[in-house]
Amino acid sequence: MSTQEPRIVVTTTDMERLRTLIDTTAGDKADVLDAELLRAEVVEPTQVPPDVVTMNSRVVYRDEDTGETREVTLSYPQDASLEQGRVSVLAPVGAALLGLSVGQEIDWQLPGGKNKRLRVISVTYQPQAAGHHH
Repeated sequence: MSTQEPRIVVTTTDMERLRTLIDTTAGDKADVLDAELLRAEVVEPTQVPPDVVTMNSRVVYRDEDTGETREVTLSYPQDASLEQGRVSVLAPVGAALLGLSVGQEIDWQLPGGKNKRLRVISVTYQPQAAGHHH
C-alpha cells in the first residue's frame, strides 16, 4: 500500500473472539485479518470511541472511486448475510473496515490486484456505545 494505513482500534472482547476465529480458520482471509489485528490499538469495550467500527457495528462507507455509499453490519462469518447487509469480518471489506473511525479511509486490494479506497462516513450503530458490551 502506498499510503500509510490508518490507526485502528479494537476492543479486548473483539480481539479475543477474532483471535479464536483466526486460530480456527485456515487460509488467506485469516491472514489478512491477523495482519490488521497486529497493528490495532486494543482498548476495553467501555473505552472505545463511539465513532469506531467494532464487531456488529452498522457502518456507512463510501467507495472513493465510484462515489457509491453502502451501509453494512460488520459480522462474524456465521452471521454474515448479503441479503441483510451483514459483511463477514473475514471478507476483504470487513477486515478493512474493522477498527476504523469516521472520516478515515483505507486502501484494500480486490481479487485480481485492483485497489479500492473506502472512507467511513458514519457509524449508525455501535454495540458498545449502545451499552451492549457482550
